[in-house]
Amino acid sequence: MTSPETAHPMLALPEHKLRRALSAELHLRRFPRFGSPARVLQVVMVSDETEVSRDRAAAEDLCARFGVMPAPGKHFAAQLPGFHFVWERHAEFTSYSFIHPGPVEGLFDHDPLAGLPADWVARIPGEVLRATHIVVLGPDAPVPPPETIARDFPDPDHVSCLVAGGMARIWSEFRVHEDGMGRLLVHDHGLGAGDLARLVQQLQELGNYRNMALLGLPAAQSEGGALRTLEDRLAQVTAEIAETAVSNGEDELLLGDLSHLAGQLAHLKARTSYRMSATEAYGELVAERLKNLAPERIPGHPALTDFTERRLNPGLRTCRAFVRRLDDAASRTALASSLLRTRVETVMERQSRDLLASMNQRARIQLRLQQTVEGLSVVAISYYALALAGYLFHAVQALVPSLNATLMSAIALPVIVGGVAWSIRRMTRHLH
Repeated sequence: MTSPETAHPMLALPEHKLRRALSAELHLRRFPRFGSPARVLQVVMVSDETEVSRDRAAAEDLCARFGVMPAPGKHFAAQLPGFHFVWERHAEFTSYSFIHPGPVEGLFDHDPLAGLPADWVARIPGEVLRATHIVVLGPDAPVPPPETIARDFPDPDHVSCLVAGGMARIWSEFRVHEDGMGRLLVHDHGLGAGDLARLVQQLQELGNYRNMALLGLPAAQSEGGALRTLEDRLAQVTAEIAETAVSNGEDELLLGDLSHLAGQLAHLKARTSYRMSATEAYGELVAERLKNLAPERIPGHPALTDFTERRLNPGLRTCRAFVRRLDDAASRTALASSLLRTRVETVMERQSRDLLASMNQRARIQLRLQQTVEGLSVVAISYYALALAGYLFHAVQALVPSLNATLMSAIALPVIVGGVAWSIRRMTRHLH
């Protein structure tokens, strides 16, 4: 054991809080190696991200019943008496896998839950999205006869194809049977233990991601009616905008309708964006797993690729079309709002211009009235000033009879008028 004195200096450096989690996330989560024949059960439970600790506690409880302490993290594989137990937490679901190596008799007649505590099974957290009973036949086992396949896979269009470069053959019909589980039959043609485990895991991931991808289809279908209603209302509003070339006072009401539509579209997008984005991501994972499996067609049977093209891809296209319609409606609403807002602003600018022109006209009229009042003021003030001067001139005439008061008033008239006019003009300029 390394003592603190001899510990490597790197261990003394502070670590980022996510370093260990990121390192664990980068490692591949593999099934433990197992050979054929074998029987596998995988149960996929959908649960909220806040329930990770509850899912982990359930897995730890099963291990504790067999005296095993699992490794920490979001994934572990534990060897329990008689079977491997694999627990894995994904973003939206948790998978519980039970691998029972050993002879297989009767194909799907055996109950894969046998050997698990019944009370523990009844308390697995979450809701079942997928449960698959997988039977793996060894290379020495004969190909099941047609009557056995017809009994275990009643659908005449069940999938059967070669995978893993022809090293295995699979049968499935992707249906839930009377026992509440789907069925997958794998005939190993000579795969090694690691390759066989990888094949079974990829087949399960293909099915799990396919089901998770299809969760977006009901959302797209149920919200399609609401989107159609909004699209019809948007078409009606845009038609009303186009029919009115000049604002008639209803533009503000139309703008209010568009704002309400934009809010409803934003709310609809918020309700569905996560599910639609998840559907797209899961669809890409399905395509990747399907490419890795490289299915080869067997005459007379549809292959995994055929099933995906007929069943999954239409659902994915429906979701993509819903997203495109939603984005298109939001874009058209924004464009109509912009056009209408521009028209309203243009009308307001024209009204402001007319108001300014009217104000200028009134200002000119007021200026003319002011000039008229100034002229009248000059006459009135000059009149009273000349009257006062006349009193003065008559007084002077009484003292000096040779002076003529009337003549003196006539001489003073232009002087008084000019002085009054100059004084008023100067005062007006000073005020301005």
